[in-house]
Amino acid sequence: MYLTIIFLPLISAIISGFSARSIGLSGVKFLSCFFICFTAILVTISFIEVGLNESPLSIVLFNWLDSESIQLSWSFQLDSLTVSMLIPVIYVSSCVHLYSIGYMSNDAHIPRFFSYLSLFTFFMILLVTANNFLILFWEGVGICSYLLINFWFRRLQANKAAIQAILVNRVGDLGFSLGLFFMFLTFGNLDFSTIFSMTPIINSNAILIICLLLLIGAMAKSAQMPLHIWLPNAIYPSLSKRGLVYTNPNSGYPLKPHILNLK
Repeated sequence: MYLTIIFLPLISAIISGFSARSIGLSGVKFLSCFFICFTAILVTISFIEVGLNESPLSIVLFNWLDSESIQLSWSFQLDSLTVSMLIPVIYVSSCVHLYSIGYMSNDAHIPRFFSYLSLFTFFMILLVTANNFLILFWEGVGICSYLLINFWFRRLQANKAAIQAILVNRVGDLGFSLGLFFMFLTFGNLDFSTIFSMTPIINSNAILIICLLLLIGAMAKSAQMPLHIWLPNAIYPSLSKRGLVYTNPNSGYPLKPHILNLK
C-alpha cells in the first residue's frame, strides 16, 4: 500500500502524458483524478495506521550508492511527521485535479497539464518520504514548478516568471548542497537516523554551520524573505495551476522539523 501511495501519481503522469491519443481527453481527466483521489484514500489509511497508531516503518527499494566512503539506499521513511505532511499534499493535489476538470476543459493541452500536476505530486511525495538528506527530490519539485508556471510557454511573461522561479531556487540549492557537503565531512553519512544519533557528540559550531546552510535551501523552497521574490510572479499561471504551484513553498517545511533534531 505504501509504495502505491508513492508511485501511483507517477503512473498517472506517464499515462496522461503519453496515452492521451489512446484514451482521449475524457480518459485523461478521469484516470488522473481517480489515481490521485485513490492515493488520498490510501494516505488517510496510512495516517491512521502509522500516525495515530504510532507504527513507523522504513521501506528500502535498493542501494543507490555503495562504496567504502558512503552507503546510501533509496528508501522511504513513514512516521507521524511524514504522514502528517502527506495529508495536505495529497488533499490539495486532489482538489486541484478535480477543479481542473472544469476549469481547464477548453484548453487544448489538458493532457500535458494533468501530467505536470501528477508529476508535481509525485515529487512532493518523494520529498516528504525521503529517508536521507541526499534523496529529497527538490530538483523534481523545482522543475515541475517551472513547467507549471511556464505552461503557456509562448507568452513572454510566463517565460520570465518561470526563469525567475528556477533561478531563485538554484540559490537555495547551492546552500543545501554545501550543507550536504559539510554534513558528509562531519558525520560521514547522510541518513537521518545516523546523523541524529551522532549529533550529541559533534561540535556545536559544525552543527550550526550545517543548519544555516540547510536553512538557506529551506528558505528558497518556502519562499521566505529574502528568497521570496519568485512567488508573486508565479500568479501568472491560471488559477488551477496556482493552486498546486503555491504548495511548492510548503515543500521546505517537511525538512525543517527533521532538522530540529540536529540541535
